[in-house]
Amino acid sequence: MNMKKGTDQEQLVVGLDIPAAVGMDLSDVATPALIIDLDAFEHNVAMLRDRLAGAGVRLRAHSKTHKSVDIARYQIDHGGASGICCQKVAEAEVMVAGGITDVMVSNQVVDPRKIARLAQLAKTARVLVCVDDLHNVDDLSAAAKAHDVIIECLVEIDCGAGRCGVQPGEAALGIAQKIESSTGLSFAGLQSYQGAAQHVRDYAERRDKIDLATRMTTDTLALLKRNDLDCTIVAGAGTGSYSFEAASGIYNEMQCGSYIFMDADYQRVLDSQGEQISEFGNSLFIWTSIMSKTRSNDAICDAGLKVMSVDSGLPVVYGRDDVEYIGCSDEHGVIADPDNRLKLNDRLKLVPGHCDPTCNLHDWYVGIRNDKVECLWPVSARGMAF
Repeated sequence: MNMKKGTDQEQLVVGLDIPAAVGMDLSDVATPALIIDLDAFEHNVAMLRDRLAGAGVRLRAHSKTHKSVDIARYQIDHGGASGICCQKVAEAEVMVAGGITDVMVSNQVVDPRKIARLAQLAKTARVLVCVDDLHNVDDLSAAAKAHDVIIECLVEIDCGAGRCGVQPGEAALGIAQKIESSTGLSFAGLQSYQGAAQHVRDYAERRDKIDLATRMTTDTLALLKRNDLDCTIVAGAGTGSYSFEAASGIYNEMQCGSYIFMDADYQRVLDSQGEQISEFGNSLFIWTSIMSKTRSNDAICDAGLKVMSVDSGLPVVYGRDDVEYIGCSDEHGVIADPDNRLKLNDRLKLVPGHCDPTCNLHDWYVGIRNDKVECLWPVSARGMAF
């Protein structure tokens, strides 16, 4: 397969701008680096594509996980994605500039300057956005009229996460009606994402949270239909819950993101048999090396807080049960080494606790196949949080 290699990386000096070069052995990749096992990545992409195709629902892959134009293109070209989600306008701008033509900001956009930028994007791409406030509808309409574009709007309902979203039912109906009657706007449907359910470990508890979200969504859809408002999109779901939404007969667009990489926290989520969910494998790793070995019972690696997020727990050392990552500071990680097996310059793969914020700390993905660097992908929207 012809994998994109990034932007002129072969002309750059390894170690100055990038951690690796195409054709390099994995053992020579500068550490710490963010590496992707391409075989596992491709498996994950194909697995979700086939699962959703079998369920008859669409995938709108979430780019907040990877923030990469190259990966978004791969998800569209090979993974069955009809478009992508972004969380911020700046992220969407990067994706549209990179050739992505169907983008949903699965979030509220209320700052007038950001709304103007969103409207500008709609000149060259299909743009959708979530709304949970009546006044926001007026501002979006004014910007759409000023730029002579159509912005598609989804009413976001709070289906249990307690974050953004208006209450299901009458409140959602009022916003939908205002969108439908506003110049420059088009009512597209409902955003009903239960984010709090994604990492619930217990299968039954996770299922019950999505069942409640589905009932709230179903009731709101019925109310909208009674008022002659049809939803072409009923969106939500994530890596931890998509199987429930896809089977509901209500949701038709899944917004999974982490499935392409997985992380240590997602792999603590259990299936109906109480076993670790294994349909998606680890494909994302922090490649790190041992930089100090002054004590026999532990070692110090070069991967600390500046290259990974620990909000969902410490990373897991991949493929090793004889050593354990037990602590970190800005630039260092402490590896418990009770059998004194690690040596200076030994390399380890770490599975980050939370993949999304970890990716946002890096400039490059290093794609690995058969222990060789096959491609380099820039983290195109790194830092695009505005």
